[in-house]
Amino acid sequence: MFASLAGVLFDGFAYGMLLFLLSVGLTVTLGMMNFVNLAHCSFAMVGGYATVTLVNRFGWPFLASLPVAFLMGSLVSVVLERTLYRRLYRASDLDQCLLTIGIAFVSVAAFAWLYSTEQQSASVPAWLRGSVQVAGMSFAAYRLFLIVVGLATTAILIVSLERTRFGARVRAAVDNQRMARGLGIDVERTFMITFALGGGLAGLGGALAINVVGLDPTFALAYLVYVLIVVAVGGLGSIGGSFAAAVVLGISDMAGKYYFPWLGAFLIYLVMVALLMWRPLGLFGKR
Repeated sequence: MFASLAGVLFDGFAYGMLLFLLSVGLTVTLGMMNFVNLAHCSFAMVGGYATVTLVNRFGWPFLASLPVAFLMGSLVSVVLERTLYRRLYRASDLDQCLLTIGIAFVSVAAFAWLYSTEQQSASVPAWLRGSVQVAGMSFAAYRLFLIVVGLATTAILIVSLERTRFGARVRAAVDNQRMARGLGIDVERTFMITFALGGGLAGLGGALAINVVGLDPTFALAYLVYVLIVVAVGGLGSIGGSFAAAVVLGISDMAGKYYFPWLGAFLIYLVMVALLMWRPLGLFGKR
């Protein structure tokens, strides 16, 4: 029983790290910039298909494709931010939702046309396909890799966005653009960099998700719900909150599927409702 519990906790934590990587970019753009970007998982899909293309068609090593996935997600997000999103920063939430969900549907159709509707895969190095033995228990090496990447990303983001001048500039630009410009802050450039960071993290998450949940053109819509749940439960603008929410929801989802299979994936919604009833602003939400 102890072995099964440890396995569920490990797999749930690894799945939580994947949810965190997929959602943390939306935490940045929605929580810090107040922009409702329902096309966020489309950026993840861009990164995932970039990895599939490089690994399967050009023979790139999986790890070498991950920075490209980040860059492709960043590039697409910057293009959309410069051409479409910047026009809606002061628009209503409904306008932002309509535009971005439209982009998500367009991305689904585009990738279905380019790559068909089949599930995609990308081979990983041999050392990521095996398992690691700890105290007589076996843990998947790829899930350990996910945990390491998730923890490293969390530390970097907390330091860079909450403890540096750049993070302060982003918050100042969101709160009062005119005052920020008066202080010499380049608001347009700050917003562009923030969107590039959010899109790049989504692209990285999409690439890492291939060998855990698969990849097909419906990814942009199928995982949008999970991403929004993590952001809502964690609290707007809180990196630590998104991390905690992703871990709790990942473990809950995995435990539900293992111990309560008749509930299926429904348990994660019950946990979400319970947490939001206890903390309506999210675990670490301030507004």
